[in-house]
Amino acid sequence: MLVWQFEDPVRALSSASVGGGFSTPAWLLNIGVPHDYSRIDLDEHAAKIAAGRSLSGPGIAMFTAVDVTRAEHACFEGASVSATVGVTKPTWAADPEAGHALWPGTINLIALVPVALEPAAMVQALLAMTEAKTQALLEAQVPGTGTASDAITLLCSIAGPAQRFGGVRSRWGHRLAMATHAAVQQGLAAHPGRAR
Repeated sequence: MLVWQFEDPVRALSSASVGGGFSTPAWLLNIGVPHDYSRIDLDEHAAKIAAGRSLSGPGIAMFTAVDVTRAEHACFEGASVSATVGVTKPTWAADPEAGHALWPGTINLIALVPVALEPAAMVQALLAMTEAKTQALLEAQVPGTGTASDAITLLCSIAGPAQRFGGVRSRWGHRLAMATHAAVQQGLAAHPGRAR
C-alpha cells in the first residue's frame, strides 16, 4: 500500500468509498487488493489496515487491484499527482449496456496543491483532473472514459487565502490537469498490456 500522513492540516475532497467527501484527514491509503477482491465492508477493512500501521484519526482509503509499487508521479508548477493506473476493463460513462457489472481495473488519483481552495474550487479541480484523465485515455486509444471503480482525492492546504477558482483555465486547475494527464499517460505507457 501507499501511505500518506499529514503533519500539517490539509483539506481533502475525495470520491473514495472510505473517508470520501470533504474532510480534514490525518492519513490516506492507496491499498492494493487481489483481482478477485469482493469485500463490501470497506470501512472495517480500512480501519484494520490503518490500525496495523498505527494510523489514528480520520483518514481516506482507496482500493485498487493495480500493483501500487507501479504508481506514477507527476508534478506541474507546484501541483503533484500520484496515479495507479489499471484499465483491464475500461468503460464509457454513458453506456446503456454497462448496467451495474463489477469491473476489474482502477485508476486512483491522489493530488496535492500547496494552496487553499474554496469548496467550489475543489469540486472544479476534481472535474479538471477527471477531464485530463479521460483525455489521456482517449489519446492512448483506450475504449472508455475510465473504469467503474476509479477514485480521486484532492488535498490542499488550509493556510492562507483560499483560491476561488479551480477549473481547467484557472491557475491551479490547469496545473492539476497537466500533472494528472502526465501521470496517467506515464501509467498507460509503462504498462501497455493493461493486464492490471
